[in-house]
Amino acid sequence: MSNPYGPEYIRAIAPYQAGKPIAEVAREFGLDEANIVKLASNENPFGVPESSKQAMLQAAAELARYPDSNGFELKTALAKRYDVPMDCITLGNGSNDILEIAAKAFVQKGDAVLYAQYSFAVYALAAQGLGARAIVVPAVDHGHDLDAMAAAIDQDTKLVFIANPNNPTGTFLPAAKLEAFLDKVPANVIVVLDEAYNEFLAPQDQYESTAWVRKYPNLIVSRTFSKAYGLAGLRVGFAIAQPAVTDLMNRVRQPFNVNSLAQAAAVAALNDTAFLKKSAENNTAGYQQYVQAFEEMGLQYVPSYGNFVLVKVGEDEGAGARVNVALLKQGVIVRPVGAYGLPQWLRISIGLPQENAACIAALKKALA
Repeated sequence: MSNPYGPEYIRAIAPYQAGKPIAEVAREFGLDEANIVKLASNENPFGVPESSKQAMLQAAAELARYPDSNGFELKTALAKRYDVPMDCITLGNGSNDILEIAAKAFVQKGDAVLYAQYSFAVYALAAQGLGARAIVVPAVDHGHDLDAMAAAIDQDTKLVFIANPNNPTGTFLPAAKLEAFLDKVPANVIVVLDEAYNEFLAPQDQYESTAWVRKYPNLIVSRTFSKAYGLAGLRVGFAIAQPAVTDLMNRVRQPFNVNSLAQAAAVAALNDTAFLKKSAENNTAGYQQYVQAFEEMGLQYVPSYGNFVLVKVGEDEGAGARVNVALLKQGVIVRPVGAYGLPQWLRISIGLPQENAACIAALKKALA
């Protein structure tokens, strides 16, 4: 019997599938949680910074009170870090929330939302949830074809999503190409530049897109504390855009969307440069660890600029799912990406050296 409730475009949504939790894998395969390695969700393997833990302990004394809806302390810290006025900042319950807020503020049923093939699943979900039409531009080398994306913008397009680096493929767009694209986009079309993995970029690839907001009134830069800053469980993200855009986003934002502990932890993490440096250095070394192993094993992979690597584990359509189960049985959790149209591939997060080594050993066994 079909579901009689809700609009058809809501019933058509396939819910987002998150990476399997450690406890679920332990139950399903009869494993000891202590021996399971989770490399499925691009989390920081060092966990929560000590500075954030201390900040949360202090903030816990006020948990009977509602959080600061305006996030004054966190916005102050972000404004100082990125040299922007506070009225350019929107806080989100993770950057996922920022993406949803942007869609809700600027898109209505029948409008078009444009994004690339093999890009973050939430772009499609945000469009579907509003009854919008999706324009999906074919990828080139698993990444964004910005010329094709600019050409695909039509009169109904209200929002464009670009992830840089891109999830789940790890591809990267240099600053000059992004600016050239922004120059082509009509002024009435909002561009969300989703930079969840920005902090992992090598020094030669780094750029500061938040400075572009002064030049482009239709640009929203989205960032998160879930990855490099180690606060995935607290859900803190933010957007930087011109005040007119920020004002509309804050009109549809839930009033207490970032809790007190998360705000305190984010302020501490933002100022913890030593933790950020340690995380980036571990990521660089871990990436080389994987690349060397994949090349020795003769596996195709996509060069990555994030804290994960996309690797091809077979030629048949069932390869990704089959190898994923073989890894789960060995206590290694990675991310199958069949839902992204990549059924032969797995996305593997970069962990600590010993976690990466365990994954590589399990992968060799699974493929044998």
